[in-house]
Amino acid sequence: MTETQGARVLVVIPAFNEARAIGRVIRDIPPGAVEEVVVVNNASTDETARHARAAGATVLREDRKGYGWACLRGIDYARARKPDIIVFLDGDHSDHPEEMPRLVAPIARGEADFVVGSRMRGSREPGALLPQALVGNYVACALIRWRWGVRFTDLGPFRAIRFAALERLAMQDKTFGWTVEMQIKAARAGLRCLEAPVSYRRRVGVSKVTGSVSGTVKASVKILWTIGKFALKRSRLPPKNL
Repeated sequence: MTETQGARVLVVIPAFNEARAIGRVIRDIPPGAVEEVVVVNNASTDETARHARAAGATVLREDRKGYGWACLRGIDYARARKPDIIVFLDGDHSDHPEEMPRLVAPIARGEADFVVGSRMRGSREPGALLPQALVGNYVACALIRWRWGVRFTDLGPFRAIRFAALERLAMQDKTFGWTVEMQIKAARAGLRCLEAPVSYRRRVGVSKVTGSVSGTVKASVKILWTIGKFALKRSRLPPKNL
């Protein structure tokens, strides 16, 4: 029996043209650790959906391109399932799904509401995180700490959150600002936030964000714009029982 047993866990994997990796990602999720794996096929033009179904996942379609759009589609689906915990995981096999209990266990034990998998605190394969990603993480996390007083080291996509807490955050971002929006809103809402060290390896294929100059610039601008937008608002949301 694991520490997560008893908690109903749903995994959401946004995926855009990840046919080469998605099956491996799903198969690496620890057996019995989750109730359902949901792959949101985000306007893929390859065989992502077919490979995801073959690996046992539920496949949803989201034709509006954008990481946030895919995550929002997964959340909408989760509302009918009412999980205790929802996990977000990338579909490119850069994360290590077998480490999922590190993120879920603190929430299942009642010690946290939100856990971010930190690639900065874990082990990274050389070249897995490009210099622009390292710099962007450092700047964004420093700004979050300065404005809201919550210490993060990473904006990593591998994360787990109590579903009731996630619903309270009312996520809205449709593209590159998704992860930083969640962390800012969690800080403003007074959620119990933790980081868990996770491993990180080179992704299968080329990154849609940091793999090009234009992608890097767009992501950086969106992240900084998101931080600035929320910095102008009240620093904390009204307290509310979750």
